[in-house]
Amino acid sequence: MLKLCVIGKDVSQSQSPAMHTFLLHKMGAACSYEAVSIPPAEFSARAEALFETYDAFNVTIPFKGDIMPYLKSIEGDAKSFGAVNTVLSKERRGFNTDGLGFMLMLENAGVNVSGKSVLVLGTGGAGRSCLKKLMERGALVSAYERDTARLKAVYEEFGRFTPLSEVEAKPYDIIFNCTGIGMHNTVGMTPSVRTAAGEVPVGRELLSLCDTAVDLIYVPAQSEFLRIAAELGKKTVNGASMLFYQAYYADCIYLGRTPDAAEAKGYYIQYQGGKV
Repeated sequence: MLKLCVIGKDVSQSQSPAMHTFLLHKMGAACSYEAVSIPPAEFSARAEALFETYDAFNVTIPFKGDIMPYLKSIEGDAKSFGAVNTVLSKERRGFNTDGLGFMLMLENAGVNVSGKSVLVLGTGGAGRSCLKKLMERGALVSAYERDTARLKAVYEEFGRFTPLSEVEAKPYDIIFNCTGIGMHNTVGMTPSVRTAAGEVPVGRELLSLCDTAVDLIYVPAQSEFLRIAAELGKKTVNGASMLFYQAYYADCIYLGRTPDAAEAKGYYIQYQGGKV
């Protein structure tokens, strides 16, 4: 039986135990899966024990970078993202499945980004990962970030996208909200952007000019950003399946399986009780 866990500052409400247990059962593997909350001040003292206690583990905020010095190899997207969310303990190998989960979410939602004009709002951890995968798939990317120093750093690292310190109301095929605005204490809000007229929340003017709106938020299921887009008749996608698909890719790594997009979608439909 695989002994697994997720670590983070506060994972008491994490969906990871239920999600990974469901997936691994479907894949024919028995496991135990714990949620382990670690105060940041205690991380360095407790990190080594994770490798001794668990066969593998998932990593969430704020330890995706902190775990890296404890690893012998950092592979795939984890290198370019500078963040690890999946660890094989014995080999001390680190991976990042967020970008793969993001792209599978889009694929299974029928959203094709190749050659499409896209606007990414936010270039923090999630936005940075999405930005890279969108460019890899041939999207024509513009990215807005309030923190100009962060935007400059991401541009210097990746290039190949148009950095925006102001947003102009013009047509985009797809707009992505990667800011996190709209959940927790910002429910009912949309991200604000600088414009020639000043700073304004994203609303009908901008969203009326896109075909598809994607929000990485999944609680609430329909953010204010997506509610406005849906009201305008736009295609909308939330981040619920991204969370599931990045877990699917992690479990494939644990088991040495080759991922299959159709299989992942089938499991997601089952996990949602037959609904997508």
